[in-house]
Amino acid sequence: MQCDITPALHDAPDIAEAEAILRTCVHCGFCTATCPTYQILGDELDGPRGRIYLIKDFLAGSPTTSESLIHLDRCLMCRACETTCPSGVRYARLAEIGRREMEPILGRPASERLQRALLRSIVPYPRRLRPFLQLAQSVKSVLREDWARRIPDCPSPTVETTRPGSDYPRVLLLAGCVQSVSTPGTNLALQKILDTLQIPWQIPAAAGCCGALSLHLGAEEEALGFMRRNIDAWWPWIEQGAEAILASASGCGAMLKEYGQALQHDPAYADKARRIAELARDPGEWLLAQNVELPGIVPHKTKVAFHCPCSLQHGQGLHGRIETLLQRAGYTLLPVADSHLCCGSAGSYSLLQPELANELRQRKLSCLEAEVPDCIATANVGCQLHLQQKSSVPVRHWLELLAEAINNMGRPKNELGHL
Repeated sequence: MQCDITPALHDAPDIAEAEAILRTCVHCGFCTATCPTYQILGDELDGPRGRIYLIKDFLAGSPTTSESLIHLDRCLMCRACETTCPSGVRYARLAEIGRREMEPILGRPASERLQRALLRSIVPYPRRLRPFLQLAQSVKSVLREDWARRIPDCPSPTVETTRPGSDYPRVLLLAGCVQSVSTPGTNLALQKILDTLQIPWQIPAAAGCCGALSLHLGAEEEALGFMRRNIDAWWPWIEQGAEAILASASGCGAMLKEYGQALQHDPAYADKARRIAELARDPGEWLLAQNVELPGIVPHKTKVAFHCPCSLQHGQGLHGRIETLLQRAGYTLLPVADSHLCCGSAGSYSLLQPELANELRQRKLSCLEAEVPDCIATANVGCQLHLQQKSSVPVRHWLELLAEAINNMGRPKNELGHL
């Protein structure tokens, strides 16, 4: 796709990169077949190819209205189009650059600016998010049913969920923001698995939000600040020999793997950020790569429908890894139709685009529940919270299932089996 960048944008950061991405697009339209919003809305401008044209026209200096930003906002950034694209178009990166340049010029209504500012000021900070959710829980009984369902649980911290770990860790763990408050059992399960394998771990206290929420809401400098803080928190442990950073929320893992790209223009952090991206791993990816052994696990009859988050299968390219681990742990994995499609969570998307998110969730649940599973498993806290609002069966993180299999079926210990 040819694009002559308007002179007004020649000096803008990453414009050369955006132009190079545009040139890889060959207009084939294969991406529309796997785009969730195009499937629902049927509008070319609500599919990847149409959005690419909108970005191209803006970068070329063509007249652009706020309608273009609306179409970009409807994008889930699920990256299914990238998995489908035969030309390797880096759509998510192009959309990120295009939206960053469009937003200051086109602007947003005051209500949208306020909503986004509130999300950015509360969600990435567990110490703010916890009392907010506790307050919401206290009034949940008097709210409309659809509003009440959106309020996630907020378990009280325990000694188990606040352990810092070893002084000489082999791996570092990212506690996360929403996950640490709403589903602390996820990281606790990972810690139990690592303890069983005698792999020392550590959660550096100074590390926090991965930066994804701020980046996706257009606050790039704020996002970069979160990234730098995390790098500073992790770096002493990396110098000490930590060999991996495990992010049990796949959305955070996808973000960590892009730190090198995000901080490529920062001379003080570029090299460190690239190193962080190299060390970032999904727990399932890391366990399989290590070829570690678990206590013998006997088969059982729990039927699981696994929802592979977009951030895992498209963002990190790790489709099939978790399914392999769960099957080896003895769970029965059920077939799920249209497993490549997004559930509608997509970070803050379910809050900012509730109608589309709810329709996507209903479509996803109809596929996940078709074979009557005992539970639904996933690998991202956003998907877990979004799906469980309407699911007829429990929605759990796969790490909890694996930890339970090890704990409940490892006694008496059989011969050790490879993951």
